[in-house]
Amino acid sequence: MVGASANHSRPSYFVFSYLRTKGKLDVSPINPAIAEIDGVHAYPSLAAYREDRGAPPDIVDVFRKPDDAPQVVREAIAVGAKAVWFQYGVINDEAIRLAVEAGLDVVVDRCIKVESARFDGGLALGGMNTGLLTSKRRAR
Repeated sequence: MVGASANHSRPSYFVFSYLRTKGKLDVSPINPAIAEIDGVHAYPSLAAYREDRGAPPDIVDVFRKPDDAPQVVREAIAVGAKAVWFQYGVINDEAIRLAVEAGLDVVVDRCIKVESARFDGGLALGGMNTGLLTSKRRAR
């Protein structure tokens, strides 16, 4: 997840946390400004991820400003990623074009947390919030 944050109030943190626990996915944060999120090693770049893991990520989830998206896609292509997922609001025509031309699978303006929850029963089939999935912390 490029742009994952350790700040518990950021949407990227909620998505990261959800995918690791409920989504049962191997999610790695890519962010040069942090060392880890909840005990999970953060990589400074996609290249560092590939070098450490010995394989590219299957999906590069982009949680960056739209202007940063083309560079993220270039890095994803360089490391051999198979797909690029642009979160809500991360819309950049150049980035989309680069990914499509490179043969990557592309998802645009969708939240991977919401789509994961839809398939796992966290959202009703019609997409209506059932109250089972939220980005708000529970009161203690």
